[in-house]
Amino acid sequence: MDMKKNKEAMLEKKNWAVAGVTARKERYGYKIWKTLKEHGYNTFGVNPNYDELEDEKIYHKLVDIPEKVDVLDMVVGPKIAMETLDDAKEAGIEYIWFQPGSFNDQVIKKAEDMNFKIVYNDCVYAVLKVKQSMN
Repeated sequence: MDMKKNKEAMLEKKNWAVAGVTARKERYGYKIWKTLKEHGYNTFGVNPNYDELEDEKIYHKLVDIPEKVDVLDMVVGPKIAMETLDDAKEAGIEYIWFQPGSFNDQVIKKAEDMNFKIVYNDCVYAVLKVKQSMN
C-alpha cells in the first residue's frame, strides 16, 4: 500500500464526504469540512444528528448523498469508523482518509481487507493549511 500515492490521488479528487461533521467550530469535524470547501472541494457533511449546517444539507448516511463521493474523510471514533466502512463500500467510495483518533488496528485491517485505498497518521486539515500558506 502506497499511502503517499493514495494521498496525492485523494487531493486531486473533487467530491469529499466528511463523516463526523459538527457545528462546533473548535472541532476538527467542522474545521476539515470548512477547509475542504475553502479549497474548492465539493464537500458533503455526514452526521445522523444534523439535517443542516450553515444552510447546507447534512446527510445522515453516506448512501444518502446524491452524488458519487470520491473520498471519505473520517472524523469519528474507531467504533463508528468500523460501521461507516460498510456504508462506504455500499456507497461505492474508493478512498478513505482516517484522521488521527478515527482508527485503531482493527479499523485499518478491515479497511485494507475491503480494498479501500487509505491514508492514516496524517491530517488533511494540516495538509491543506500548509498548502494554503505556500500560495
